[in-house]
Amino acid sequence: MGASGGVTRSTLRQQITDAMRDEVLAGRMQPRVAFTVKQIAEQYGVSATPVREALFDLSAQGLLESDQHRGFRVREFTVADYRSMVQARALVIDGVYRGIFDGTGSAPAVLAAHRPALVSVRRRAEEAARAARSGDLDILIGYDLRFWRELGAVIGNTYITDFLQRLRMQAWVFAVPYLRGDADVCDWLWSGHQELVEAIAAADGPAVRAVLDAYYAHGLSWADRLAADDPPHPGHG
Repeated sequence: MGASGGVTRSTLRQQITDAMRDEVLAGRMQPRVAFTVKQIAEQYGVSATPVREALFDLSAQGLLESDQHRGFRVREFTVADYRSMVQARALVIDGVYRGIFDGTGSAPAVLAAHRPALVSVRRRAEEAARAARSGDLDILIGYDLRFWRELGAVIGNTYITDFLQRLRMQAWVFAVPYLRGDADVCDWLWSGHQELVEAIAAADGPAVRAVLDAYYAHGLSWADRLAADDPPHPGHG
C-alpha cells in the first residue's frame, strides 16, 4: 500500500483506517496486545503520518485505545458494555420507528421517498441472513454493517445513523472473539434481516416492532449466557 501515483495522504489515511478496521472487526487483532505507529507503518509500507491519523480515527470510533507509553491496542469491552450497547440501540431505534410508523401517517411518504434504497437494503439483507445461517462471520460482519447503514437512510438523520453504526462496530469487536470458538455459533447469529426489510417495506408498524424486539431479546439472551460463564473466556462462547 505504498503512497505512489495519485494516492493522496488523505486517501492513504482512509485506506489504512478501512484495512485496520476490517482486521479489528474480524478479530485478527487481539485486545491487550499493544502495537505502535512504527510497526503498523512498516506492515503497510507507508510513512508514519497517515498511520497515526488512521489510528486516531479508529480510537475516536471507540475501536482502539491509546497508551502514551505503549502505543495502541484494541479496546476491550465487557459483557456489561455489550448489554448496554444492545439497550442503547433498542431505545434509539424504537424512538425512530415509533415516529415513522405509529399514528403519524408519515410511513407511506417516508418509504416512497426511499424505495430505491430499500432495493439495495434487500440485497444486503439476503446476504447477511445467508451468512448468519451458515455461521460465516467474515461475510456476515461486512454485510450486517452495510445493511444497517443503508437502512439508516430511511431514518434520514445522519447523527443517529452514525451513532448506531459506531455501537454496532463496537458490539462486533466484543462479540467476535467469543463467536469464533463457539460450536453453536449459528444459534447466536441473528438472521432476521429479511423479515425486518419486508415489514418496513409493507409499512407494517407492529411487524417492525416485533422483529426488532426479537432482535434485541436475542442479543440480551446471548449476553446472559456469557455472564453465566465464570468467568467468560473469548473463543469459548
